[in-house]
Amino acid sequence: MRQTRKADIMRAMTTASDSSAPQIGGVLETALYVDDMPRAVAFFSNVLGLRALMQSDRLTAFDAGGQSVLLVFARGASQADTTSERGTVPGHDGAGPLHMALRISADAYDGWKARLAAHGVPMRGEMSWPAGGRSLYFEDPDGHVLEFATPGLWANY
Repeated sequence: MRQTRKADIMRAMTTASDSSAPQIGGVLETALYVDDMPRAVAFFSNVLGLRALMQSDRLTAFDAGGQSVLLVFARGASQADTTSERGTVPGHDGAGPLHMALRISADAYDGWKARLAAHGVPMRGEMSWPAGGRSLYFEDPDGHVLEFATPGLWANY
């Protein structure tokens, strides 16, 4: 059945672009998959200062700036569909080092760099972008590549 869905998606992708598509308001959620939930919760709460919106053995949802949510799933715990009287959430999972970027102001860049160093979080890299934005790269305890990005990274940010 999954192969049929992939074929349907491929057919849809080959049709002409439709400019009448309803507007998308932004990315609401992004997900990371971790091997040790308590360790991940400690990192995102204590080091990054994110507030947990809900927490379970399978999932912790963090407020990621008021307009988006970071979902941290225990790796392998969400592969099966989850069905209740309210509906079905399709199964999903991820492996390997994933990436996500968090928006920060240009004024907060040096403060985040110092905070990460104070918590012993090594930097993986920095980048100055042509439009004036800056990025600071580091890893979470599961090896995901995280980024703090200032305005000027993309044409829309």
